[in-house]
Amino acid sequence: MNTRIKTFLAITLLATLLLSVSCKGKTEQNTEANTEQIETNEKQGKEYTSAYVCPMHCEGSGSDTEGTCPKCGMDYVANVEHQNDGHTH
Repeated sequence: MNTRIKTFLAITLLATLLLSVSCKGKTEQNTEANTEQIETNEKQGKEYTSAYVCPMHCEGSGSDTEGTCPKCGMDYVANVEHQNDGHTH
């Protein structure tokens, strides 16, 4: 009976080790994918896509005409990546 308990504990320990290692890799992959998605989403707002943007890219700022940012008061700068058709390539 003592051998059965040792075998059961060894199998349980091995299974726990394998599961914890396999889950760790998936968590790291998901974190990298989420980070890429967040970076992509951040640069799609009008604070990035307008003809004139705030240098601080304040949320909700950006305009098709020169002016100042309503959030921080800085002067808008020309967005060099802006194209009239919305494409940067």
